[in-house]
Amino acid sequence: MALLTRIAEATGRWFAALILIGLVAGLVVPGQAAQLAPWIPVLLGVIMFGMGLSLRPSDFAIVLTHPRAVLVGIVAQYVIMPLLGFGVAWALGLPAMLTVGMILVGAAPGGTASNVIVYLARGDVALSVAMTSISTLLAPVLTPLLVLWLAGSTLPVDATGLVVSILQVVLGPVLAGVIVRLVAGRFVERVLPLLPLVSVGGIVLVVAGVVGANSESVLSAGPLVALAVILHNGLGLALGYGAARITGLPETARRAVSVEVGMQNSGLAATLAAGHFAPLAALPAALFSVWHNLSGALLATYWARRAPAAAPGDAGAASGPVSGDGAPAGTP
Repeated sequence: MALLTRIAEATGRWFAALILIGLVAGLVVPGQAAQLAPWIPVLLGVIMFGMGLSLRPSDFAIVLTHPRAVLVGIVAQYVIMPLLGFGVAWALGLPAMLTVGMILVGAAPGGTASNVIVYLARGDVALSVAMTSISTLLAPVLTPLLVLWLAGSTLPVDATGLVVSILQVVLGPVLAGVIVRLVAGRFVERVLPLLPLVSVGGIVLVVAGVVGANSESVLSAGPLVALAVILHNGLGLALGYGAARITGLPETARRAVSVEVGMQNSGLAATLAAGHFAPLAALPAALFSVWHNLSGALLATYWARRAPAAAPGDAGAASGPVSGDGAPAGTP
């Protein structure tokens, strides 16, 4: 168990590099990697189940104690990123399938790695966990509506199908994980340190499968899509921080909102794109999976060297659900 725990900790620390390996594997052995594509919904469901295992009722206490911070963060999440996805795709002249892929990334809930990044960045972990959880719970309603609004005039959008998919691969597994933790809390506490093996491994396989199924498109359209992804993520991080600053949130909360807005559940976006549109539409999500983890790690390194200014009413100041090894409880 101790060896597995150390391996899981190393996996969490090196998740960006591991996801990059998944991208390379999809390009080097596309035929084998593409065989993973049909399993992407299952893999995402397993990842979301792990997220549910990491949640506790206390994780939502900040909603009652600091509702303004949570509201600002959630509104920024579901306003800034969908509009940016559409705007960047339009500005770069991306074709319809890639545009809907960008919109799906923007309309997805917060990424599963964001809590770890916020912790490393000395941000408000409690706020980060609450934002990830609440944005995930809202996804069955908001994600299909946003995609229908922004992409519906370009492509036919099966909003009902999107709702059903999100319920199956996100909300259902998350709630199942929460219930399992309530019923078997002691057992779950023992296995929580191993969850990075599941979450990172699952994301690596998702990236490899999506890239393998689109290897030719990655090599041809990859540079332009990569530029779109970098702009989408970078502007999201900056505007998320700006929204928190304009609304008067303290520095720790600004860092949390910035990361939560900029980092998306790209695995969900890839699953929805491949299942409801075309494999090509999953390309932005696959590249986003790699890039937002790299940019998040760089941003965390920058902020980790700069202590946030203390402020009255700070919504937790880098506090929150922390496991025994010093990292936020749950999946990276």
